[in-house]
Amino acid sequence: MTSMDATATSELLFDVSGGVARLALNRPEKRNALSEALLEQLAAVLARIASDAAVRVVVLSATGPAFCAGHDLTEMIGRSQADYQEIFSRCSGVMQQLRFLPQPVIARVHGAATAAGCQLVAACDLVVAADHATFATPGVKIGLFCTTPMVPLVRAIPAKPAMEMLLTGAPISAARAYELGLVNRVVPPEQLDTAIDELVNAMLSASPLVIRLGKAAFYDQLSLDEATAYDRATDVITDNAARPVAQEGMTAFLEKRLPIWPG
Repeated sequence: MTSMDATATSELLFDVSGGVARLALNRPEKRNALSEALLEQLAAVLARIASDAAVRVVVLSATGPAFCAGHDLTEMIGRSQADYQEIFSRCSGVMQQLRFLPQPVIARVHGAATAAGCQLVAACDLVVAADHATFATPGVKIGLFCTTPMVPLVRAIPAKPAMEMLLTGAPISAARAYELGLVNRVVPPEQLDTAIDELVNAMLSASPLVIRLGKAAFYDQLSLDEATAYDRATDVITDNAARPVAQEGMTAFLEKRLPIWPG
C-alpha cells in the first residue's frame, strides 16, 4: 500500500507527510466529543494507517479549546441497551486499535481531556500536554461511571489515584498527570509542537522495524508475570538480534558511524 493522501472529513482531519500521520479531532463546537460518526471515522483511518508501512509515527491532536469531552451525550439519551453496547464496543475497539497499531502514537493534548477523552489519552503510547490541560473521568457525577475509560487509565497510573479520579470525578492538572505517569511531558502551549517534533524525530531516526517490534513486545509482556514476561521478551530480542537491522546497528556503533537501516 502506498502512503495515503491527506484527507479531511467533517469530524476528523487527517494528513500524512514525512512518515508522520497527523490526526485531529474536528468537532470544536462540541468540544470534540466522540460521536458515533467520529468513532467510525477514527476506526477507518487507524485501519488504513496500520497497513501503511510508509507511516512511521502518528500524532493525535484536536481543534478548538478542548482536546476531547468524551462521548457525545446528545447521542446517549433514550437509546436501547443494544445501542449502548454498540457505542461502547466501537469506542473500546478504537482504543484497542491504538494499542495494536504498529506505529507509536503521540497524543498532543492542548486542553481538557474528559471521560472517554481521558481514555483516548491513556490509550496513546506517549502524551505531551500543555501546562493548562486537565484530565478527568467525571462519569460518576452524571450517573454513568467511567468504566471503559478506567481500563487504560489504571494501566497508565497507579490504582489509588486512578480510583480517586473515578470515584470523585475531580479533574487533575497536567502537572499532576505528569507526576502520575499519564503524561510524558508538560510544556507551555506555544512549545507543544516543538516537544512533539523532538519525540517524532527521535523515533524517525530509529529503524521502523525495531520500533514496531518494540511497541508490540512492550504491550505483550505488560500483563504477564515476570518469568513469563522474560520468556516472551527473550524470544523477541533473540529474533531481533539475528535480523540485519540489529547487525547493522551494532556494527555501526562499533565503527562509530551512523547506521544505515535496511529497508
